[in-house]
Amino acid sequence: MSNNRDFACTFLLNESIKGEKLIYPAATRNKEPILQVLKRFINCDTDKVEDLSPLFLEIASGSGQHLFHFAPHFPGVKFQPSEIEENLFGSITYYAKTCPTKNMLNPILLDIRQKLNYYGIEHNSIDYMYSANMIHISPYECTIGLFENAGQYLKSDALMITYGPYSKDGVITPQSNIEFNASLKSRDPSWGIRDINDLIKLGEENSLCLIDTVEMPANNKTLVWKKN
Repeated sequence: MSNNRDFACTFLLNESIKGEKLIYPAATRNKEPILQVLKRFINCDTDKVEDLSPLFLEIASGSGQHLFHFAPHFPGVKFQPSEIEENLFGSITYYAKTCPTKNMLNPILLDIRQKLNYYGIEHNSIDYMYSANMIHISPYECTIGLFENAGQYLKSDALMITYGPYSKDGVITPQSNIEFNASLKSRDPSWGIRDINDLIKLGEENSLCLIDTVEMPANNKTLVWKKN
């Protein structure tokens, strides 16, 4: 079973659990490779949170494991988790409260299909947006909302970082991702692996340029987008 399929099954299995620390096996495996990419792109000159500290907004935080792992490596960055599934707030809050560097904030309820100012976020105020394993496990409207919000709420030259499986030129590879895509669509026809070319076009429509594509374990990629 691929890591992606493992993530999807674990997500569906655990989404009904409330108020407990959740551990997703795929998040446990991929958090360190993703961190190594973030270390190339996150810049912060301070070792504690200040008024002007960079804001790192995660969309669809799931269990909360990723930010819990990332935050201690960037103690001067404010890490804001968000999630549409309120029954995951218990787990995210657990990780936020036990974060050793205290720079992981409590989760906010957020539907990425809404404009972020609906949640009190100001235009051109975010330094980093991050979303892992959401684009393919959600309707395409969520991807559109992600890019539209990034285009409006990221600061100039700020970054959006997305992680997951992607197709290229309409081709999904390898076979395990083809099977994973079929399993996603069998659960919900609006889900599925998205094509990088379509995302590049969506990025161009929202002042975002793809500046790096990083090959990751388990046939995933990290895409780094820059706000023009």
